[in-house]
Amino acid sequence: MKKLLLLMLALAFVNPAFSQLDRSKLPTPGPASEIKIANYESFELKNGLKVFVIENRKLPRVSFNLVLDVDPILEGSNAGFVSVTGELLRTGTKKRTKDQLDEEIDRLGATLSTSATSIFASGLERNKEKLMDIVSDIIINSVFKQEELDKIKKQTLSGLATTKDDPNAISQRVSRAIMYGKDHPYGEVETEESVKSINLEMCKNYYETYFRPNVAYLAIVGDINKNKAKQLVEKYLGKWEKKDVPKKSYNTPKAPVVNKVSLVDRPNSVQSVISVGYPIELQVGSEDAIKASVVNIILGGSATGRLFMNLRESKAYTYGAYSSMNPDRLIGSFSASTQVRTSVTDSAITEIINEMKRIRNDKVSDEELQKAKNLLSGSFVRSLESPETIARFAINTARYNLPKDYYKNYLKNLNALTADEVLATAKKYIKPNNLHIIVVGNGEEVAKSISKFSVSNKVDYYDSDGNPFDPSAKKIPAGITAKSVLDKYIEAIGGKDNILKVQDKTTKMKGSVQGFDITITMHQKEPNKLYQLLDAGVFQQKTIFDGTKGYIEGMGQKTDITGEQLEDMKDNSLHSMLNYDERGVKYELTGMETINGKDAYKITFTSPSGKKSTAYYAVDTGLLIRTTGSVSTPQGTLNQTTDMDDYREVQGVKYPFKFVQNMGPQSIELTVTSYEINTGLPDSLFEVK
Repeated sequence: MKKLLLLMLALAFVNPAFSQLDRSKLPTPGPASEIKIANYESFELKNGLKVFVIENRKLPRVSFNLVLDVDPILEGSNAGFVSVTGELLRTGTKKRTKDQLDEEIDRLGATLSTSATSIFASGLERNKEKLMDIVSDIIINSVFKQEELDKIKKQTLSGLATTKDDPNAISQRVSRAIMYGKDHPYGEVETEESVKSINLEMCKNYYETYFRPNVAYLAIVGDINKNKAKQLVEKYLGKWEKKDVPKKSYNTPKAPVVNKVSLVDRPNSVQSVISVGYPIELQVGSEDAIKASVVNIILGGSATGRLFMNLRESKAYTYGAYSSMNPDRLIGSFSASTQVRTSVTDSAITEIINEMKRIRNDKVSDEELQKAKNLLSGSFVRSLESPETIARFAINTARYNLPKDYYKNYLKNLNALTADEVLATAKKYIKPNNLHIIVVGNGEEVAKSISKFSVSNKVDYYDSDGNPFDPSAKKIPAGITAKSVLDKYIEAIGGKDNILKVQDKTTKMKGSVQGFDITITMHQKEPNKLYQLLDAGVFQQKTIFDGTKGYIEGMGQKTDITGEQLEDMKDNSLHSMLNYDERGVKYELTGMETINGKDAYKITFTSPSGKKSTAYYAVDTGLLIRTTGSVSTPQGTLNQTTDMDDYREVQGVKYPFKFVQNMGPQSIELTVTSYEINTGLPDSLFEVK
């Protein structure tokens, strides 16, 4: 028997079928196995709350996951208040203080977390009603207190301080600001100033506006069936009042027309953090979403991706290099990033671009494609071990209007992808010639070498919060402050005493705009009265302001002055340079720049309303030579720059006799023909009729 067995084994090894087996090739993959995803049941309350129940009896636990389906908020100068609101939700209700909340959660052996768009709680099945009582109390009865806000702001500021100089955090902030723009919710950057400006009112307003059942999804997972879940939800959330929730829309960020290079200069850095990216229009659950994930896995979505294998394994530039391609309902994104030693910064960028070109120009091999599918399949299957995954699938299917079998057919659709489809998807979404290339590193060492990636050989400089700046700006000498610059200006134009003597002023100017010769006569009287007549020959425009109200009249129309323009006029005084502190105007010396060939100190002013403007004072003379700011017009908000020159003394005070004003595409040069001081202008001239 033993000899027979040995003979059969020997014959097996010389069998032609065995000898022809090529072990250098991966076996042909079989058909994708059918994924059995736990079914979920759903119902909707009268107030619009959509509920999904995923019954799972493996453990005696129940979790509640509430998600709000709301558009991102543009927070502006208060960036951070939305996330702060999410933290405040955990600090107390009308029935429970923060300490009481903490004690109850601990006593139940439960967990509870909150954010600006979600609430999650999990605990034992026997405590599900007590836990639901707490969750509903937070949803409906949250109370925000100043002392809790102060604590959260302090913690937030501490976190900002921690990441302020971290090059990776800087890269993330600046990349968002550049890719999306700071006028888009995804491009906003939290700063110390924006966090300090957060108040209770804006947090309360967000909570009261957006925490509404008609934009909410609740997933209940665990040892509970639909009937019990419905009784629970109706009891505790049935009285949650629905309300219209505002929709938001934003301009769609686009990839740059040509590669743009940006640099955050960190003089002492020995490494460069590199990020390349751009916005992409890729929707969650779209036809391209799975294809794009495969492209990304092959390019740089894992430690077996091409970027990793090239930059780390082949070139030894870095410990890791990765990419991501993220779908999003508003706007998606592609990015690739790495951290390398300074000397190979440009080489690393070259290799990233080369890999991007390669994946969109050449088909991937069958072996590489199969490895990518295996990675994604494995990750997907492992995620199914968590019941919360099924809850997420249920909510996503409803939020993004996905096919009901989208997740059930995920593996089948993934494994059906071909190399041709991957190539077509790469050509569509991988754009090596439309990149934002962002480097955080030693500018003196890398600026010149990375400029070659820009068509214009230009490198744009940004600070660590994503604000552009001119690197040629001069360094401020020791001892110079905003106050000393302003004091020098006051002395340069004649001194405080002479300025206060001016009680009224008439300025006459002439110039041309769009081919029309114009004259402007401007009468001003303390404290802030104005009468201005613009005469262009074929039409006239009159502006009258009596100190509290006013109007603009021209071309047969009369428009009241309101809003931002009204506040600006109220703040316009002949003596305004003397009383910034009294008016609550903040001022900060923010740099030195060269203006029309002259070195100038740059001072940024912030009005009580938060509006910012900038003034430049000549280093040598102390005179004001430029102002910049924004102006509200019927065409929208425009940037306005005004240059002043040719100062001359008139009755003890120096005034500019030349103005050049640029607003949008329009430029006006005005020459002052005369200043008339203290002529006794009557109040009737400024009367608003």
